[in-house]
Amino acid sequence: MKNKKPIIFGSFFLCLLFASAAFAAPVPNVNLSFGASENPEDVAVTLQLMGMLTILTLAPSILIMTTSFVRIVVVIGFLRNALSTQNVPPNQVVLGLSLFLTFYIMSPYWSDVNENALQPYLAGAITQEEALNNTLGPMREFMFKQTREADLALFVNLSDAPRPETQDDVSTFTLIPAFIISELKTGFQIGFMIYIPFIVIDMIVASTLMSMGMMMLPPVMISLPFKILLFVMVDGWRLLIQSLVASFK
Repeated sequence: MKNKKPIIFGSFFLCLLFASAAFAAPVPNVNLSFGASENPEDVAVTLQLMGMLTILTLAPSILIMTTSFVRIVVVIGFLRNALSTQNVPPNQVVLGLSLFLTFYIMSPYWSDVNENALQPYLAGAITQEEALNNTLGPMREFMFKQTREADLALFVNLSDAPRPETQDDVSTFTLIPAFIISELKTGFQIGFMIYIPFIVIDMIVASTLMSMGMMMLPPVMISLPFKILLFVMVDGWRLLIQSLVASFK
């Protein structure tokens, strides 16, 4: 539990700074009061606060889409479909496993956020802008490692922005969608490789049943136990998780 606290605090701090960065405004000190306001600046601050609270509700989803979660959950979904086990493992298990693997893979980056952004900011050693830069730095480093140049060039061209000379010139709002489609492509590539051995089993079972004249028997009923047996014999979960973690290095 001791090592999990910096990760949890760092991820929450990242959510808060994402919301703050979206409005280019400081993190507010909230005091609830109700009454008429004659000052237009008070109304602006109120609308700004409401907007930040709205962004905060979406911040966990934004945070998930900028981590390894996308690739992991896509690959496990492909595995479940390839095995033809429908809802086994159930969605709760798939999402839970994907989240904990995300914590494991992202822990070095979130620890960096905690050490260089969260703790100095709470201690008053750095400003909010410096904390935001120190927070986005590790996350951008991770996303740049996993993003293909072609996907990044696509969104740079779509934004009509000047051609960036360095990675620092690339906007975070340009980097995030490029990272997401790169992760989806990688997840689909891994899913294709997962499908191949199970398709071979399906073809063998279907051909055998056809040759025996058992055309009314669904091939899935026969091939399912063989696919599960193959997956267990090769220690499929260990191989899959090992390959997924290694793909982010």
